[in-house]
Amino acid sequence: LRDFYLSTVSNRMNEIMKVLTIIATIFIPLSFIAGVYGMNFDVMPELSWRLGYPFVWGIMILMVGAMIVYFKHKKWF
Repeated sequence: LRDFYLSTVSNRMNEIMKVLTIIATIFIPLSFIAGVYGMNFDVMPELSWRLGYPFVWGIMILMVGAMIVYFKHKKWF
């Protein structure tokens, strides 16, 4: 009986860790991109480009969308 309970608790903890890992996997690349663009650079070509800001937002949205599609395809999400 105790082994059944410990197995159930372990499975539940594994599911929680899987969800936390998926969330971290989605947000770590976004925070990296935001960190790079948060630095004070003068020579980044995207800064003088009129569509640079929407372009970066588009890349970030596409990355999140691609990761969510991949996770759903693998049935992790």
